[in-house]
Amino acid sequence: MLLRVPLASVLVEVDARTGFTDLLVHAGGKASRPPELKRNLLYVVIAEATDMGLAAMAESAGVPYDVLAWTAEWYLRPETLEAANAAIVNYHRLPLTQAFGPGTLSSSDGQRFPVKGKSLTARHLSRYFARGQGISTYTHVSDQHSTFDTKVIVATAPESHFVLDGILGNESDLPIVEHATDTHGATLANFALFDLVGKQLSPRIRDLGKITLYRTGPRADFPARYPHAGPLLTRRLNSELITAMWDDLLRVAASVKGGHATAALVVGKLCSSKRQQNALTAAMKEYGALRRTVYAARYLADETYRRRIARQLNKGENLHALRRSLAYAGEGALRRPHHEQQTEQMWCLTLATNAIVTWTTEYHGLAVAALRRAGRFIDDEVLAHIWPTHHENVHFYGTHTVDIDGELAKLDANGYRPLRQASPCAVTIVDLRPQPASVRPRPGAPDRGVENRSFLNTPPRSGPQLHRGPIRVSENVLRTRVSNNSHETVSRTLPGMAAAPRHRPRHSLRPA
Repeated sequence: MLLRVPLASVLVEVDARTGFTDLLVHAGGKASRPPELKRNLLYVVIAEATDMGLAAMAESAGVPYDVLAWTAEWYLRPETLEAANAAIVNYHRLPLTQAFGPGTLSSSDGQRFPVKGKSLTARHLSRYFARGQGISTYTHVSDQHSTFDTKVIVATAPESHFVLDGILGNESDLPIVEHATDTHGATLANFALFDLVGKQLSPRIRDLGKITLYRTGPRADFPARYPHAGPLLTRRLNSELITAMWDDLLRVAASVKGGHATAALVVGKLCSSKRQQNALTAAMKEYGALRRTVYAARYLADETYRRRIARQLNKGENLHALRRSLAYAGEGALRRPHHEQQTEQMWCLTLATNAIVTWTTEYHGLAVAALRRAGRFIDDEVLAHIWPTHHENVHFYGTHTVDIDGELAKLDANGYRPLRQASPCAVTIVDLRPQPASVRPRPGAPDRGVENRSFLNTPPRSGPQLHRGPIRVSENVLRTRVSNNSHETVSRTLPGMAAAPRHRPRHSLRPA
């Protein structure tokens, strides 16, 4: 039911609701904004997000290069782009968004981008860039599929230093209280600092069985109290050191939370050496070991909690796939040499990504409301499995044309585009049960095992068929959304039907 629109139309529509371009202010304090400024800002954002560059965008859009370069120089800065991104994230808290999550859980991970040419921040890393070089972008993602922080770091730098920075520097209204990472963020310093500033660190630790679990008393006291977990607590905690250095630990946490020192700097100093450099470092790691032990016990005991953390990390990976698809020009390689220029480009990519997610979420909500008004039952639990990062309805390629008045004229009185009408479709069911020789069809006779049935009690569609031949289905219910026609095909197996092989069907569900 969702329309297929170009990227420029998505940005125009989202800007009409959020006004994010108004937050891209002039660096010199210039108050007057000419009518064509908003159009030029959107052209620059698209050029940076898709990695086209201003020269290619000027040739494609018919706007002089000097105009786009002047707009990017005076209006696009990391602080203005972060404010514009926060406006989209705050607007994204829509009714359907609450089905994704309450906005209290987030995750972070790094994504590598190759760099062509010389750059001070690019590093050679054969695992990701083969014989080339590149950078890493570290992004923070909420459980509502919105990205609220982006940092450009050296590809060889430890990512654990920047885990807490994005949460404490959050400019949006998201009430983040819990954060998930991969193994890179599961350092003792992060466990301690997260707890001291009132947050919960919930990493997915690789080889969890190999970590050391701590106890607070003698070894002989714990097997009797905890028959199963007691023998696993192999090391005693130095609680006296934590008590003696508690005031200093609180001072460090207050400095980080108040912005007097960045968490990246503090964690980097604490993790710079495996040796205990001083009493403060030793106390911080001891307290982090205590918090990690408590978290490991909860993580191992609660399967629902493990699934929740894994699902949140998968949301970040899906957003990485969207960002990779959006930055398609130039083989996805950055050409900006300086760190500030790379940061501006990555913030433009984050801005465009959040605009796509917001637009898709809003129209998914409108489609669900329209189906419910038509009498279709849609369970609320199913809405949590909608992923607005799927971008089949947004065109990234081709010529980009920003026509603000023309796009706004396509909206209805409520400010939305009309949805496409959903129509039912028929499904071909193949009976895979073995038939005796006496009932097998004669050569040339029609096969009685193939039967067209519509689960919506409507006749089959006329026109092009949805498939070229029979579909082999498994025992489970397969729900496939055909994006080209906005149909939902439901296939079931007849009683006693043999399960199909686990390989992918040869026949396509797309129209012929």
